[in-house]
Amino acid sequence: MKDRIEFKLGMIILSAFVVVIVSLGLTIGRMFSNFYNAEMRTEVDELTTHFTMMSDSSDISTEQTLLKFADFSNVSILYIDKQGNVLAHSGDYDLSDQSFIRPGDVQNLFSGKSVGFEHTNRKGERYFVGAKSILEEDRVKSAVYVLSSTKHMDESIAAVRNVLVLSGIGAFLLALGIAWIIAQILSRPLVQMQEATRKIAAGELETRLNIVRRDEIGLLAGAINNLAEDLQRYRDTRQEFFANISHELRTPITFLEGYTKVIQDRLYDTEEEKDKYLDIIRGEALRLQHLVNDLFELAKMEEGRICLSLEWVDLSEITDNAVRKIRLKASDKGLQLNTHINYSIPLILGDGLRMEQVLINLLENAIRYTEKGSIQIELNENSSYIYLAVTDTGIGIPEAELPFIFERFHRVEKSRSREYGGTGLGLSIAKKLVELQGGEILVSSKIGNGTRFEIRFKHESRGEPS
Repeated sequence: MKDRIEFKLGMIILSAFVVVIVSLGLTIGRMFSNFYNAEMRTEVDELTTHFTMMSDSSDISTEQTLLKFADFSNVSILYIDKQGNVLAHSGDYDLSDQSFIRPGDVQNLFSGKSVGFEHTNRKGERYFVGAKSILEEDRVKSAVYVLSSTKHMDESIAAVRNVLVLSGIGAFLLALGIAWIIAQILSRPLVQMQEATRKIAAGELETRLNIVRRDEIGLLAGAINNLAEDLQRYRDTRQEFFANISHELRTPITFLEGYTKVIQDRLYDTEEEKDKYLDIIRGEALRLQHLVNDLFELAKMEEGRICLSLEWVDLSEITDNAVRKIRLKASDKGLQLNTHINYSIPLILGDGLRMEQVLINLLENAIRYTEKGSIQIELNENSSYIYLAVTDTGIGIPEAELPFIFERFHRVEKSRSREYGGTGLGLSIAKKLVELQGGEILVSSKIGNGTRFEIRFKHESRGEPS
């Protein structure tokens, strides 16, 4: 339980609430306490001043003044002489405890100063004490002490504190509920993502998160969904690839085995028939070699062991060589190869053999998927980049397949693989080779209208023609 994220989030949020509630309660309690203390001190001081003025202006005796004052006040009043002796008093204060009458204070009073302090008697009762001198004919004749019990104030403060404690308990319970709700709201998507990633790790790649949010959690959920989609696509294409490879390997091996046995057993009638069987064997051997080469290229790319011999190369020369090598294959299908080459374009820093391999791959694909019409090869430049484009009039590629055609093992024509051939590796290898030379390869296509592949190299990576 303690390791669950909702528990941790709830404890963090609850702790924050508790800190705020306790701090607020202590602050309010301190404010009330200070307010009552200040008010009571002010009241004692005002009563002391008022009594002193009454004593100064009154024609009646001091005792009568004390009794009259005691009728409308809740304080104890003491009248002392210069030696600190109590001459008269009123109120509930127990005169057996006169420890509040201190010699130093008496001396200050009879020198014309005022005194104010807090006193606690033997019973632990607290009093605010105020004292002033009483003048007669501009000289101090006596002094008066006013003692106000803090009993009612302490009861009021205790009542306020009780209210604060009850409020704090209520606020804590409310905070507990709010913290639980917030923790659930915050942790629910995280728990869902944890469960989803566990299922994905267990191989349930169809798992998806239904979390639609625009914050970081929503972005993370989207990333997990994208990862699951990529893994699912990779698994499906890998399984399909292995199925295709098994099929591609089985077929030529069967041909090789069958026709080799025919020749070994001399099951042919003429030399022409023998040569025909040998041509079939050679063709299947070349097909196997092409497949193994693609697999070897892929393995090197996966391990990062592709080595390029970078030098300043002329794309126009590479294009001419590739077109010359592929022209016979195009003629066999009755296709025209139309070239539009700008022979003044700058050199690029690249691997000439690898670039020719990429271009031949694109041209072979164009021929493979084009039944009639022509194939356009264009080499030119604009203000931003040099581009080499191969455009055919073939069957085209479905729009939904375009984002994936450069992925390893991906094949568009799954049901017609034997008719069109290929292993699904050529375009992936071509893209990697172009990117390793600082370029990019783009594709656009429309079903029934053909496909255009375009290789681009920025001018920043070029050299000047010699």
